[in-house]
Amino acid sequence: MNSIIELPAVKDNLNTVLDFIDSHLAEHGSSMKAQMQIETAVEELFVNIAGYAYSPYTGTVKIEFKCKDGIAWITFNDTGVPYNPLARTDPDVTLPAAARPIGGLGILMVKKMMDDVIYRYENGCNILTIKKKIV
Repeated sequence: MNSIIELPAVKDNLNTVLDFIDSHLAEHGSSMKAQMQIETAVEELFVNIAGYAYSPYTGTVKIEFKCKDGIAWITFNDTGVPYNPLARTDPDVTLPAAARPIGGLGILMVKKMMDDVIYRYENGCNILTIKKKIV
């Protein structure tokens, strides 16, 4: 069964988003490790949408949770500025922090923790889906 929450994309709504995700992960028997990784990824993605998608204005984000066969799919849908975070080159983490350009570590972390990350732009919407085996 799919569940959807739609709310203003503002950082103050992060706890509401995490509560929504956590309640569904618990319902589907998620391991604690998978839950913590998903929470980290969801926080990174939501905060980026809240901070950049509509700047300097505020828009909404729709988040869909579905789970099938022990795999959680979480989809973020916003109508902000088109942006594919997967198109960005991953930062070279072998370089010292002072030698690396700013940015990119958050999405790299999301890609490393999730089993799959999928982006598409469709009908004026950024649609980013993360997938993770939770049991």
